[in-house]
Amino acid sequence: MKNVILFLLVAVATMSFTSCTKRIGGGYEGILVKQYGSDKGVQMASLVTGRVWYNPWTEDVEEFPIFYQTADYEAFSVNAKDGSVFYVDPMLNFRVKAGKSPEIFIKYRKDIEELRQTILLTYVKDVFKNVFNEYTTDDILSKRVEFDKKVTVILTKELEKEGFEIGPLTFGLRYPASVTKGIEAKNNAVQLAQQKENELRSTRADAEIAVTKARGEAEANKIKQQTLTPLIIQQMFIEKWDGHSPLYGNSPSFMKSVN
Repeated sequence: MKNVILFLLVAVATMSFTSCTKRIGGGYEGILVKQYGSDKGVQMASLVTGRVWYNPWTEDVEEFPIFYQTADYEAFSVNAKDGSVFYVDPMLNFRVKAGKSPEIFIKYRKDIEELRQTILLTYVKDVFKNVFNEYTTDDILSKRVEFDKKVTVILTKELEKEGFEIGPLTFGLRYPASVTKGIEAKNNAVQLAQQKENELRSTRADAEIAVTKARGEAEANKIKQQTLTPLIIQQMFIEKWDGHSPLYGNSPSFMKSVN
């Protein structure tokens, strides 16, 4: 009995010294990596979840996040088909596809941060450069929606092959100085033309108002002249007469007979 207890104590002590435990948190995948030999090469990697027991002498546990992350890269130059130099300042949202972390780790032997700055960046640069080489400067300006869609579709397919999913992609596209100046000149010309058109419309409106007003006044005078009968004129003289001052000149005839 003492031997059994001693054996169990030794076994527990041995396990304590030769094994460790690690818990895989939510939003992560655990990779149990078995290493053999002095070269410490990755011989096998398997997907694990929850709490994992492993032998630190022959095994290791790596954690890969499977939630979306953002890779904000430095701007780099690309050439259009006609040689114009553009600059791209991309921002990529990505994540490791569920269940793909062991394959990715075995293939590249890098953690997620290293992958972000190496493999993913290489794919982003290559796709942008290849697509830009298919479009001239004028094409990029006139077919921007088509261009953006092509970059996104190709990059999505390429990274899916590597076990990644991508979310929204921001291009941060900057045009050559010559193109920017041309766009500004065109916009200024459009604004100036619009201003001239507005001024012309305003002048036409003022002229139409003046014509309408003049026509109205002429019509009013015509009507007034038509309604000034001798009787009305005589009544106007009477209304203006104060009853004392004599009326001369063109006074109504009946006033002239008064002595």
